[in-house]
Amino acid sequence: MLATAVLYLYNLSASGYANSFYSAAVQAGSQSWKALFFGSLDAGNAITVDKPPAALWPMALAVRIFGLSSWSVLVPEVLMGVGTVAVVYAAVRRRFSPAAGLIAGAVLALTPVAALMFRFNNPDALLALLMSVTCYFVVRALEDGRTKWLVWAGVAVGFAFLAKTLQAFLILPPLALVYGVCAPVRLRRRLGQLALATLAIVVSGGWWVAVVELWPASSRPYIGGSQNNSFLELTFGYNGLGRLNGEETGSVGGGGGGGMGGGSQWGETGWDRMFNSEIGGQISWLLPAALILLVAGLVATRRAGRTDAARASFLVWGGSLVTTAAVFSYMAGIFHQYYTVALAPYLAAVVGMGAAALWERRERLWASLALAAAVTATAAWGYVLLNRTPAYLPWLKWLVLVGGLAAALGLVFAGRLDRRALFAAAGLGLVASLAAPTAYTLSTVSEGHSGSIVTAGPSGASMMGGPGGGGGRGGFPGGGFPGGGNAAPGQGQTQGQGQSGPGGGGGGGFPGGGTAPGQNGQNGQAPNSQAPNSQAPNGRSNQNGAAGEGGGMAGGMGGGGGMGGLLNGAEVGSEAKKLLETDAGSYTWAAAAIGSQNAASYQLSTGDPVMAIGGFNGTDPSPTLAQFKEYVAEGEIHYFIGGGTGGGTGGDDSGTASQITSWVEAHFKEVTAGSATFYDLKQPTD
Repeated sequence: MLATAVLYLYNLSASGYANSFYSAAVQAGSQSWKALFFGSLDAGNAITVDKPPAALWPMALAVRIFGLSSWSVLVPEVLMGVGTVAVVYAAVRRRFSPAAGLIAGAVLALTPVAALMFRFNNPDALLALLMSVTCYFVVRALEDGRTKWLVWAGVAVGFAFLAKTLQAFLILPPLALVYGVCAPVRLRRRLGQLALATLAIVVSGGWWVAVVELWPASSRPYIGGSQNNSFLELTFGYNGLGRLNGEETGSVGGGGGGGMGGGSQWGETGWDRMFNSEIGGQISWLLPAALILLVAGLVATRRAGRTDAARASFLVWGGSLVTTAAVFSYMAGIFHQYYTVALAPYLAAVVGMGAAALWERRERLWASLALAAAVTATAAWGYVLLNRTPAYLPWLKWLVLVGGLAAALGLVFAGRLDRRALFAAAGLGLVASLAAPTAYTLSTVSEGHSGSIVTAGPSGASMMGGPGGGGGRGGFPGGGFPGGGNAAPGQGQTQGQGQSGPGGGGGGGFPGGGTAPGQNGQNGQAPNSQAPNSQAPNGRSNQNGAAGEGGGMAGGMGGGGGMGGLLNGAEVGSEAKKLLETDAGSYTWAAAAIGSQNAASYQLSTGDPVMAIGGFNGTDPSPTLAQFKEYVAEGEIHYFIGGGTGGGTGGDDSGTASQITSWVEAHFKEVTAGSATFYDLKQPTD
């Protein structure tokens, strides 16, 4: 735990405010209890984030106590990472051994995507912690059949729902099935306990939902990400079934499940998705070994009784791993590489348990062969993953491969070796298995990460491309993926330096991304440069790059004109900051901007509420033009920030964001501060 804390705290402030979308909501929650409860993007409570607010609460409370800073926002996430390691260690040690627990904890802490997300302010950190706690409680319940453990598991799932909605329910089918079959109590009692656990889920997760749905819509913020101001619609639509079938109304993909190569517009789907060039370097280093060890662990316990706790542990953690990985592999909706942090606790537990179970049986030939197979698979796969970034530590892949194969050879004869040779083979196997993910993890913590889409590892470790083609409603206006930080599949790219993926028609590239058909984007202008975002002091950006030759908006982080990208914030100059801060206390909102990232940058810079028109990507119908006119008439908004981005302005004149922009530009005085453009809503031109 101490080593994990030191590792994750190292260079933490390099990420600045990380994802300004959530940091703005954290800042708002530190100023307004109402904003804290609802998860509002601003203290004026115009609109919420597109998730429930539980993941924001620890950060907002920390900011209330210690003030707004990179550390007060991100240290709670680090503590969640340390807690997750502790929970996995405790769960594995209970049924196996301290060594098994230490292996599981090390595997988790050194998984690159875990090192990324436990130092970042997205909801995934809290989700991973609560899912680990859920599995721990279920394992405890399977040991003695006591109802309280299963109820506590239900409470953990309910709060996980308040972190990231229905993703918390992915592991419920395997957990319920395992408990229903393997619990050491009578069947009727098992069913009753599962019913009580279900009730615990409903109560612990449903209380907030009930309050929000019953609260008069006129006196609470608009539910961001929904089209009808309904959290239930958000839960079952955009954040629910839409993630599975790709039909996310109002999303950055514009709805529609069709994607590249017959898969998803968020990447190829299929059984091998966790291993491809987009995802592999994030999570899959020990995934082949985990699958081998899971099967071997179940074989080792095949003759145990129905209630055997060791086999139940394999089924709980292994079932959670397989189920979650299967959903991730085939979901056609929005999918980002960092989602895979949810797999890390399950994978780590299976590796620790499987290694311990086979080690105890090493004198049996099948067990020693299974151990050797796991190490061989890890070494070979580590070589493949490292070979995808050939310029990164080119010697490491050979050490991993040769060391792993040598260790595997020794483990084949584990039952015949003397103690010294046996432990030398085991130690070499462990080092060879963890060397590659450790290197990627160290690369991850050595640099800052900001924006909405971040990846672990060195430059080019994850090469995810966005969809080409024309931009639709809320879609990519010209293809390519934002930021110029990741190439399309099959195109190697270094961080902020390589070529952008090919875009499609539709009016130019996305911020720092795609280009006109048949052209490649120019190299990024500032490889490994400091992020030009005032919210990320001392931070590096892995999302920046000049727009491609086909045109488009410059820079994922926004150009000098203060114009923010859809997935990254805007650069806020000193003159713009001074302008917004002047007399800001006289208004509910110092300004309004299209899209949450644009608004968040100004809000974090000034400390004053900024209304995000249209929510995350400008497509939410809030506020309407009539509502915005009323706010202006009542003197609640001082400035409108020009040049915002979002799907609501992507050529759809019927969108509320476009309507508001046109009305403001036609009726109010334009003001320039530095290179940023504002409209003074207190100075009409007619």
